[in-house]
Amino acid sequence: MATQTTASCTGSTLLQPISEIINLPLDQVNFVACQLFALLMAVWFRLYLHPSKTSPFIRHVVATLLGFYLALFCFGWYSLHFLVQSGLSYSVMVFAGLEHMHKYCFIVTLGYLILCQITRVYVFDYGMYSADFTGPMMVITQKITSLAFEIHDGLTKRDSQLTPSQKYLAISRMPSLLEYLSYNCNFMGILAGPTCSYNDYMAFIEGTCYQPRHQENANGKENGKYKQSEPSPKNDVISKLCTCAVSLAIYLSLCKVLPVEHSINDDFVSSTPFHHQVVYLYLAMLALRPKYYFVWTLADAINNAAGFGFNGYNIDGSPRWDLISNLRILDIEFATSFKMFLDNWNIQTALWLKRVCYERCHINPTAATFLLSAMWHGVYPGYYLTFLTGIAMTMAARAIRHNIRPYFLVSDSYKCIYDVITWAWTQVAISYTVVPFVLLAVGPSLKFYRCWYFCLHLLCLLVVLALPVRSRRRAAKEQQDKLQNDSVQDNQTDHSNSTDNNCNQKDKAT
Repeated sequence: MATQTTASCTGSTLLQPISEIINLPLDQVNFVACQLFALLMAVWFRLYLHPSKTSPFIRHVVATLLGFYLALFCFGWYSLHFLVQSGLSYSVMVFAGLEHMHKYCFIVTLGYLILCQITRVYVFDYGMYSADFTGPMMVITQKITSLAFEIHDGLTKRDSQLTPSQKYLAISRMPSLLEYLSYNCNFMGILAGPTCSYNDYMAFIEGTCYQPRHQENANGKENGKYKQSEPSPKNDVISKLCTCAVSLAIYLSLCKVLPVEHSINDDFVSSTPFHHQVVYLYLAMLALRPKYYFVWTLADAINNAAGFGFNGYNIDGSPRWDLISNLRILDIEFATSFKMFLDNWNIQTALWLKRVCYERCHINPTAATFLLSAMWHGVYPGYYLTFLTGIAMTMAARAIRHNIRPYFLVSDSYKCIYDVITWAWTQVAISYTVVPFVLLAVGPSLKFYRCWYFCLHLLCLLVVLALPVRSRRRAAKEQQDKLQNDSVQDNQTDHSNSTDNNCNQKDKAT
């Protein structure tokens, strides 16, 4: 296997002997080796380039140069696309007017990503589903577009026009080119992310990430400034590395034993009862998820080891290092709703979709968000089948939760029964939805759905038609209007009471 994929690897061949020994593709070996190297560099970066010892300029330069080195080692000259994409977008930010800069930047950045994905898939190597240069570009796309919207919010809007989260993320000055490249291409997140806000990253570089967020936990003042109380990330990094080791062991043990492709095998479909096919599909998806657990948890550990990701303290006083965490494994595996699963899976991407699309789209934001997610992921047809199915699943799950769940909240035992049933349905629905995401092509994906008689598609359609449900935005707007009306009525009541009191006082005086 390793020798067959050597030609498709565009990065360094230094680790080719290791690739052949462990029988894994060279690009994947390079990726893991670079992430382990980044972990060591992160510890060095936190200890020896601490903000108290080094200027932000030096920290920006080192983080950027190390990021470019890792990109060159993994992807070779293809890593130039990172610079081209970043350069084009920065030019748009600088030369376009502030009023429409965020829109132009969004179109240019996402368009360049899609162009690269089209050439990689349909021109060079269709079906190569391993480490490739468009993966880092997807994260860079998130960072650039988020930055553009945050600059637009900070320089063109008043505070009253922004939500609390938009107000916190808003940027009041244009970043320098070095700050921009450091944010996009730093060694901690160049290969696997995760996405973070520009303000959080700058607070980490400048060493102020412990002050503004958690001022109430400061240990007094010194020379007019709050003392920095810096918790150590050691325990969290070790815990996350253990999670990585377990996830990698599970994935390597089960990925070949339970392949998703087996679910569309003609002999398997014809000879296996349907309920066994359902169980097999769940187990196959369960065996596939640890690959993502490994990649995202390792990326989170690298950022934490560098001192990035502090998010305050727990009730017991222990530090939290989940500011840029990308998943919550237990909440994923025990999710009792489609939304709960999505909220805990690829968290930073979900936040990006919410901030740049869902909160800003005025026409069917749910469908627009799923469409943007499909376009961002790539050009394989399976992605679009997955996200179109996801729209139907989300609408049906929302209708069931709105209409049926209240009947099960009358007692703890009923709620427990509801949770068990919804957990089972959620796992089956997620597995059913993401099969095309794994199979990629149209033919195998439709073959799978035909084997299942499109049963969940039809069930979602029946649920949406049978059960009424209001959109969240409409419900929120009605609630806001109600609060405003109540406020007006209260003011009118207070005014009338005041008038009556004045009249009474006049009568008494007369």
